[in-house]
Amino acid sequence: MDKKYVALTFDDGPHYAYTKILLDGLKERGVVATFFVTGEHAALHQDLVLRMHNEGHLVGNHTYSHMQLQNNNREEFKEELIATSEVIEELIQEEVIYVRPPYGTWDKSFEKELNMIPVLWTVDPLDWC
Repeated sequence: MDKKYVALTFDDGPHYAYTKILLDGLKERGVVATFFVTGEHAALHQDLVLRMHNEGHLVGNHTYSHMQLQNNNREEFKEELIATSEVIEELIQEEVIYVRPPYGTWDKSFEKELNMIPVLWTVDPLDWC
């Protein structure tokens, strides 16, 4: 029988209150997840990014300010990815290669340019609405 897996991913944080609760719940259950953090929140809540990493969770890039890639902002979007990776890498001392592009818009050329792998989703829980 083949094993089935579910990947739990969380975006937009870390949030000063909710992320602590979420990390506590994951730890209690022995579950690891992937957190796609924004650079601005990672810079504000460095302790939470370190906790994510130290507890075995993967920390990925979600741009600096949750920017959506559009036709006219490619370079700014790229700069946000670079800045966010720098914040995260400074904290966890590991290269960040996974990115969840806000709203799912992505430019495949970034994969080679920035050595980044996009991670999208198959189920949208519609929690944003």
